[in-house]
Amino acid sequence: MNTAELLVQCLENEGVEYVFGLPGEENLQVLEALKNSSIQFITTRHEQGAAFMADLYGRLTGKAGVCLSTLGPGATNLMTGVADANLDRAPLVAITGQVGTDRMHIESHQYLDLVAMFSPVTKWSTQIVRPSNTPEIVRRAFKIAQTEKPGAVHIDLPENIAAMPAIGSPLRLDAREKVFASFQSIDRAAAAISQAKIR
Repeated sequence: MNTAELLVQCLENEGVEYVFGLPGEENLQVLEALKNSSIQFITTRHEQGAAFMADLYGRLTGKAGVCLSTLGPGATNLMTGVADANLDRAPLVAITGQVGTDRMHIESHQYLDLVAMFSPVTKWSTQIVRPSNTPEIVRRAFKIAQTEKPGAVHIDLPENIAAMPAIGSPLRLDAREKVFASFQSIDRAAAAISQAKIR
């Protein structure tokens, strides 16, 4: 198993049904892992569309929508929808491909510091630099995205880390995490409060 496959296992553990995005060289390992997954990859025409689709999924379900892009311009295209989700308090997890860590110190093709770029428009932005940290990073990302106030988070995955062998398994979900009340429960509570009398 490589890091990308472990990442996809972690996404499955979080109950992810769809990943919206565009393929690219730097996210091919993730796309290969998604082929053997229960998660459906939905290809969009533009990264911004992928982020808005994940944003809407999060608003409608209360579960974090997931979008995927490659590095450089692909990631900056994704940023508009990610910022919108964060401003609208919609839970969203954005995953970006990145050049290998061995190329980050040089003027590499399309390399941008995506963790720094996404930080102002997300609740949390991080990079996977060790395969063994993947389960913890994914679990934390979803917890941050879905807890009050909901919003967007960003995970950056360098291509050489994605291809590295990985040992581990998804972390157990916290059963005490917030569950949203149904509209019927809220209506019943509102009716009971409106009929209450002061003694």
